[in-house]
Order: sequence, then structure tokens, then C-alpha cells
Amino acid sequence: MGLKAFLSKLFAAYTVKKMDRWKFNAVAYQQKTLTQLIKQAKNTSFGKDHRFSSILSYQDFKKNVPIYDYEDLKPYIERVIEGEKNVLWPGKPQYFAKTSGTTSGVKYIPISKESMPQHIKAARNALLSYIYETGKTDFVNGKIIFLQGSPRMDKKAGIQFGRLSGIVANHVPKYLQKNRLPSYGVNCIEDWENKVDAIVEETVNEDMRLISGIPPWCQMYFDKLLIKTGKSKIKDVFPNFKLFVYGGVNYEPYRSRLEESLGFKVDSIETYPASEGFIAFQDSQKDKSLLLLADAGIFYEFIPTDEFFNEKPTRLSLGEIELNKNYAIILSTSAGLWAYSLGDTIKFVSKNPYKLLVTGRIKHYISAFGEHVIGEEVELALLSVAKQEKLEITEFTVAPQVNPPKGELPFHEWFVEFVETPKDLQQFALKVDAVLQQKNIYYKDLINGKVLQPLIIKPLRPASFISIMRKEGKLGGQNKVPRLANDRNLADKLEPYITII
Repeated sequence: MGLKAFLSKLFAAYTVKKMDRWKFNAVAYQQKTLTQLIKQAKNTSFGKDHRFSSILSYQDFKKNVPIYDYEDLKPYIERVIEGEKNVLWPGKPQYFAKTSGTTSGVKYIPISKESMPQHIKAARNALLSYIYETGKTDFVNGKIIFLQGSPRMDKKAGIQFGRLSGIVANHVPKYLQKNRLPSYGVNCIEDWENKVDAIVEETVNEDMRLISGIPPWCQMYFDKLLIKTGKSKIKDVFPNFKLFVYGGVNYEPYRSRLEESLGFKVDSIETYPASEGFIAFQDSQKDKSLLLLADAGIFYEFIPTDEFFNEKPTRLSLGEIELNKNYAIILSTSAGLWAYSLGDTIKFVSKNPYKLLVTGRIKHYISAFGEHVIGEEVELALLSVAKQEKLEITEFTVAPQVNPPKGELPFHEWFVEFVETPKDLQQFALKVDAVLQQKNIYYKDLINGKVLQPLIIKPLRPASFISIMRKEGKLGGQNKVPRLANDRNLADKLEPYITII
């Protein structure tokens, strides 16, 4: 065992033991976090506007601070962008993370000198937890690649701004810099396809052992590597590739194709980072749930998803949640976001420690007829049947067809890019529909009541979603295809890509 591997095991044991202090006392640490956040921000403009000095409990906090989304906080954020100090958090932010909002256009999410280290620490601790549990350290002696946005920063009013992954790239610890790829110059290439081509050239002859990124964009990287080398499997290109770290989307829709490209099953770690804060990571290879980071400068609240759009929804602290129930997650952070609706939905599967699964986006659902079908349900329905039929799915999305042109009953229209289209597509669709009915009683009632007809699958040509993302300027980086929507904005753009069977 080399020195680096030996030291990493010692550091992993120390870190995991330190994590146990809050891991099994999460509720107490959350109460402490809220108190600290209120104390630090009481003299800010937001703190004065919401009478932080009078807040002594979580109940007080709920009375004084309503739920905010980005549009609600925008007047405060615009003041910060213009250079004003002490608006949402003491002083000025260290960065603004620039994100593409689905409803608000470009968003500028503040990152403070207090919150920035939490992003780095969480990513580090995810790897250390893996080392501690498995004892595997081979990846520390080889090359590491992060498929991410450009690290180049712009500046306004003295505050740097850029993509979150690019900001984080500027804070990678020195002990990882020597082994890290791609180079700074390649990482700064803005066009995603040109960037991936350059990364292939730079890494093809390296000893890559850890690869990190959003699964569909990693798949693009692997595809280009295989074309470049003429190899049939990534294991022949990177024989020492040991660990895949990912986040941003559910891995399961991509797993079979990725593993087919790799030629083996690689260990993986799921992370749950957001520009607003690093929320959770997978701390064990024994289950897929993610450990909620209860001591990371974030106070969490949870709203039952079926109440989210109510005028006065129920707001719960961590100690009040129930297992296996879907919640919208709300954040108050050490960067100055307050009761901020992240837009994600999660469900807890454990309380000791608190561990969760990400189930979708609160605005990504179909409820054209009151069915409220969510991302978790459509993914399970399609992937479970695809697994039974031994079919691979490249990508998919679902939208309602409310007014079919032939005057038939409305239906859910599924746009699916198969690696190989099922021989009997209609039978395949009926099986998927049966699973969806089993998972969602409201959808089942609409089918039985002849309000909806069973779902219809439209197969797409290869690379259809990549073509759409390219046209939209959303290829690569942190961009993702929405699994489902209550409108047809994406669906209508996909119509020309449907294949005729």
C-alpha cells in the first residue's frame, strides 16, 4: 500500500467518526443551525424586514418568514448584484452561481465564504465514506476527471459569477490537482461537443480511475472514447477505472447502457449538490439512499407535495417528517437563502440516520386531469418493464396529449429513445401503463373511468434528445432532460424526431 492510500484510510476513519456526531443527532444539529443562521443574519436587510431579532423558535421562524421562490427573493438578489452589502447575508457573496431556471430565466444564486467550503467538504466526505466502508483506495493513485462547466469567472460589482461546477473547480484541494483532468484550458472550452472531443484527446492515454459527471454527458464521453480508440469497451481503454461519481439525475435510466459501454459494473457514489447548497450524498454501497447533511450550514424544511400549491401548506422541520412520504424540500442557508423552495421532491427512507431518495421536481409532473403523476413513478414504470424485456433506454420524457387530433380519448404521450425499439411496441406500452396504474391510484381511476386511454409510446430516432439540447444551447454541463411536464413545450419539439414503425 502506497503512502497516499495509507493516509487516505486514516483520514477516512477520522472523518467518518467526526460525521457520526451529527449523523445520529441530526435534529439537535438542525435546531442549532437555525439558531446560528438567524443570529448571523439578524442585522441584514432581510433579517430586519422579517424581525429576526424576535425569532426564538422554529414556530417564530415560520410566522415571520414565508416560503420564497427565486422570483420572490429576486428584489433582494438584484440589490446584491448591484453591489449592496448586508442584504441577505452579512457582507457580499463570494460568488454567484449562474443557473438556467425553468421559470425564471437565468438565476443568480449567492454563495458566501461560509457556504463555499461546505460544497468542497461534502464532495470530499463522500469519497472518504466510500474509502472507509470498502477499504478501496486504488483511485487515489491514478487520474481523476470531473466533466463540468467552465471554471472561467465573470465579475460584476466585485462579485465573481459562473456555473457551480466551474466555481467548485477553482477550489479543488491541492492534493488532488496533480491527478486531476482535464487541464484548465480544455475545461474552459464553452462548446460542449468540442470540449468533450478535447477531453478525449487529453485523457485517452491516461490512467483514469475516477470519473465524475452527469450520466448522459459521461455516456457521450465514453461513446467518443470508443470511436477514437476503436475499442469495444471502456475497460479496454481504462482498465483501472474504479469509481463513478454522479449527481443531478437518477442514474437508473442510464445504468444499463453505461455498464454496457464500460464492460463491467463499476462502484458508484450518488451525490446531491445544488447551487443553493450540497444537500446529501450516498455514504454506503449497501443501499442507494443519500445521507442528509444536517451540519452543513443549511436548515431544512419539508412540505408534503400534495399541499405544496396550497395557500398555507404544512411546513415541517426534520424531526417532524414521516418515512416514505413525498416532500418538497425548503432551504435556509449560510449564503442568505431563506425558506427557499429548491423545487426538488424527496422522500425519507430512514431516520437513524436521516437518509433520503430524490423523487423528482415539484414542477415536473403531469396532472392535466388530476392524476399528479411524478417523476419517480414514470421512471419506475418504464425501467422495470425495460429490464424485464432486456431493453435499453437512452433517454425519455412524458407529456399530456389533451386534445388528440383524431378526436380520441386524451392520453399520456411518452417520447422514448430506445437503443433497440421493442418488436411489439403496443404490448410494451400496455405493460408500462399497468405498472403506472399500480403506482398511481388517481391515474388508474382515470383509465378505468374512460377519462384517459392507456399511454402511447412514440419511439425517437437516435440522438434526438442531444439534437434538441444542442438547439436549445443546453448541451452538457449541468443541463438535464426533464422526465415529464404538464405542458407540451418539449413534446412538440420532439414530434419531428418520431420514427415510423
